[in-house]
Amino acid sequence: MTTVEVVEKKQNYTSVHEAVKAGDVEQLALMIKSGAGVNDVDVVHKFTPLHCAAHSGSLECLHWLLWHGADTTHVTVRGWTAAHLAAIRGQDACMQALLINGVNTEAQDDRGCTPAHLAAAHGQSYTLQTILRSGANVNVSDRNDWKPVHYAAFHGRLGCLQLLVRWGACIDDVDNNGNLPAHLAAVEGHLHCFKFLVGKMASVTHTLKARNDQGETPRDLAEQFFKDNILQYIDGMEKEGEHPEAQEVLAFPAHDAAFKGDLLVLRRLVKSGVININERDDKGYTLMHKDVPIWQLWNF
Repeated sequence: MTTVEVVEKKQNYTSVHEAVKAGDVEQLALMIKSGAGVNDVDVVHKFTPLHCAAHSGSLECLHWLLWHGADTTHVTVRGWTAAHLAAIRGQDACMQALLINGVNTEAQDDRGCTPAHLAAAHGQSYTLQTILRSGANVNVSDRNDWKPVHYAAFHGRLGCLQLLVRWGACIDDVDNNGNLPAHLAAVEGHLHCFKFLVGKMASVTHTLKARNDQGETPRDLAEQFFKDNILQYIDGMEKEGEHPEAQEVLAFPAHDAAFKGDLLVLRRLVKSGVININERDDKGYTLMHKDVPIWQLWNF
């Protein structure tokens, strides 16, 4: 790239936010020096430059902004701090930088969600682990008494669900409608999550017979919303008396599929949202460590 092209590229930024999204820390510094504010808010999303850095994963820009006094408590129209956005996007390095600079992991958005809730909802298990390691409450509730484990179950995020349980999440806690996480997994048809929850509850019968405030069991919800996979699984347990743990190993199914070279199963798990393609197992390994060819993952 010629000097002229570099100059033209830098002149294309109409705001400091664009420079941050592009990861151009030199242009960021120049624009701030020329009068742009380190906490300027964009018109559309009400993002500050720090929000943009956390969202896009522009780590160098994020460090620069923090060093120059960016406000870590500023919120968007939904009440999101930069930490909320890093959690949603799974920007783990940015999350670590924010934590080092004292960001509040218990900050709640307009729905009462903390970064842990949002990481669980979006399947960002590695970033969720970073949040939990910082001392965040694994059983924090939002305004509907949903804990991170409820979000993981409802959205079918098995890796996050497993992680939360290992960190002491209460899977027998109910929301303000009396729903267990198992109810939420059933209503959305997330079979892997439902199996995992049934296996972790104190009693299979207790889980299957548990009723929410409307008197509905997981089976009732599965019938109401036509989740045949859940119904078939419940029928199998009730008829054969099988304990779910005896049926199959559920820990990190995508890693198991990758290790076996079963790309069809791996593709289905990724596309259905059961796992995140960058998810790490309990030893910190990603799918790339399981000898899956890079081009195969890129074509998912």
